[in-house]
Amino acid sequence: MPRRFALVTGGAGLIGSHLVDLLVAEGWKVRVLDNLEPQTHSRGEPGWLNPGAEFVLGDVRDPAALGPALDTVDTVFHLAAYGGYMPEIGKFIDVNSLGTARLLEVIRDRALPVRKLIVASSQAVYIEGSVSCPVHGTSNPPPRAETALAAGRFAVPCPVCGRAAESVPTPESAPIGGETVYALTKLDQERLTLNWSRQVGIPAVALRFACTYGPRQSLFNPYTGVIAVFCSRLVNGLPPILYEDGEQTRDLCYVGDVARACLLAAESHRLDGLAVNIGTGYPTSVRRLAEVLLDLLDSRTGMEIPGAYRPGEMRALTPDIAVAVAAGYEPTVTLEEGLVRYVAWLSEQGPIEERFGESLERLRRLRLVHSVAS
Repeated sequence: MPRRFALVTGGAGLIGSHLVDLLVAEGWKVRVLDNLEPQTHSRGEPGWLNPGAEFVLGDVRDPAALGPALDTVDTVFHLAAYGGYMPEIGKFIDVNSLGTARLLEVIRDRALPVRKLIVASSQAVYIEGSVSCPVHGTSNPPPRAETALAAGRFAVPCPVCGRAAESVPTPESAPIGGETVYALTKLDQERLTLNWSRQVGIPAVALRFACTYGPRQSLFNPYTGVIAVFCSRLVNGLPPILYEDGEQTRDLCYVGDVARACLLAAESHRLDGLAVNIGTGYPTSVRRLAEVLLDLLDSRTGMEIPGAYRPGEMRALTPDIAVAVAAGYEPTVTLEEGLVRYVAWLSEQGPIEERFGESLERLRRLRLVHSVAS
């Protein structure tokens, strides 16, 4: 008999599909709800859909689709979202904020037998990563000033004295707010779900994912997934384009580890009611990432740093994962090992179209990418 019955929204995507595979392997009954967003799935239904799971083509914004998808399930992994640094405003709010609200309403209003809900939040909800100053200690700085970015001053200073500050791990208690539309809607998803949980008495967890990568990351969406974007350029003989000076850092977490974090959150009560960082706890600079991919793909293109930046982006963010680790989470795949796996998968995908260059020009026209003043 199945251990439990799960609905995975967005279950055809990067994290969702790996989670579905894990759940099926662990003996769960699984249903997938996915609208196969054309920006991500431009070739339609992907070949990696697990035959051991039921697939439902539908949209989380549609109550008529949500009812049958939620029928008899006891656990919901809500991973469906519109993501990336894209120019839409209304669609982010419609899919992420309103879609989550409708999901929660259907469960509550129809008194469905859901016993646990896990929602995908993001490290993007933080305003800026925590920093440490030799004089004033650890603090959480405000967003970087537009005047500083325009002048090419990208580093984050101590908010008290203005001295150079060092990036340090960011705990869940750090200020949140979101400086992009995507971030604002991920914060909506997180807060809506946790508030709903307290009201209706159904346990929920919001997982603040670090930058997740791995096989099945869409090669068709030029606005999201730095590793996929870099690779799409490299395999076409083009250099990866780095924003700022390339020294900004992120925690890059392999999708298999993220999927295991989702399963842990469902099976343990230790994270109930919390927003929890999920990542590796180690930073990687964008420049270093480009260097590793250049080497793995045996490319001689070098990299391009045109003096461009995206307002609202954080300079450095390494999540403090102590809360998740205390509950039993353990990332196991190193960046080097994960990138080798990704490149091996990439080599099996046939011709890959380069779409980032065109999308960058669109972002410039819409004032979502700025240039450093000359």
